Amino acid sequence: MAKPVEEVIVYTSSDQLFAEPVLDLFEEQTGIHVLAVYDVEAAKTVGLTNRLLAEKNHPKADVFWNSESSRTIALQKKDIFAPYFSPERIHFPQQFKDPDGYWTGFACRARILIYNTDMLSQEDLPRSLFELADPKWKGRVAMAYPLLGTAATHMGALYALMGQEKAELFLQSLKENAILITAGNSVVRDVVAAGEVPVGITDTDDALVAIHYKKPVAMIYPDQEGSGAFLIPNTVALVNNGPNPENGKQMINFLLSRQVEEILAASLSGNIPVRNDIPNAKESSPGKTLKIMKMDYQKAADHIGRSDTFCRKLFSR
Repeated sequence: MAKPVEEVIVYTSSDQLFAEPVLDLFEEQTGIHVLAVYDVEAAKTVGLTNRLLAEKNHPKADVFWNSESSRTIALQKKDIFAPYFSPERIHFPQQFKDPDGYWTGFACRARILIYNTDMLSQEDLPRSLFELADPKWKGRVAMAYPLLGTAATHMGALYALMGQEKAELFLQSLKENAILITAGNSVVRDVVAAGEVPVGITDTDDALVAIHYKKPVAMIYPDQEGSGAFLIPNTVALVNNGPNPENGKQMINFLLSRQVEEILAASLSGNIPVRNDIPNAKESSPGKTLKIMKMDYQKAADHIGRSDTFCRKLFSR
């Protein structure tokens, strides 16, 4: 009788373009077959979050590789994950890991402003996220639907940073300024590259892909004279009572490895490595030369419910 094929089931909201080569490498190195379920851009992170909740009593996934942090923390509170202290965790700063072992953050991105270089001169550029509330930007800015993916995490961070009242006044001002709400961060990139609007709020990986393909865009790390740019880690967690827990642990060890952080840093996504044993990691981090928003990811996650409720009413389609 043939030996059953070893497998691991991974749910991931990371873009397939970046995640698939990493998962293929794990399969090649371990011989463990990877069954990957990807989220679609229009339901980024939220689709897999709902799926994990629906499957709670009969889990089908072993590992959740999330492209942000807040939904991971929300799922942790609903007992979706089991604690796992990967031996790789020792290489990560404390701010990027749950103290009880439920998740670890790696390979960060930043929330940035992308702009069309054919439409704006250096003198015209906004230097702060909050400048986009100015009437001069009315009808000229795009943002992903703020209940999804990193856009939702960003909203939670703004609530934590500013307080609920000020954050909601800012979001109301964006609404009054006729901000274009798109289906995802990559769509923000595309509408800016196409010249539909000159400025968008998106992630570094989306901007870097467009820059690589020589689209007429560039990016700005905002608020360097203020709160700083918001940094968002990928997160990985072991699903509680998943079908292949030992293989799931191997996958987590692999995703947190130096090899994977280096691969993601060198890829088109340009993720920022945070392991302390990667040569020049600190030098390559925007924190070395750029001001980064000081943020407790737990606190940002705690505000997601309030920001979701407000944004759903404000930006309802």
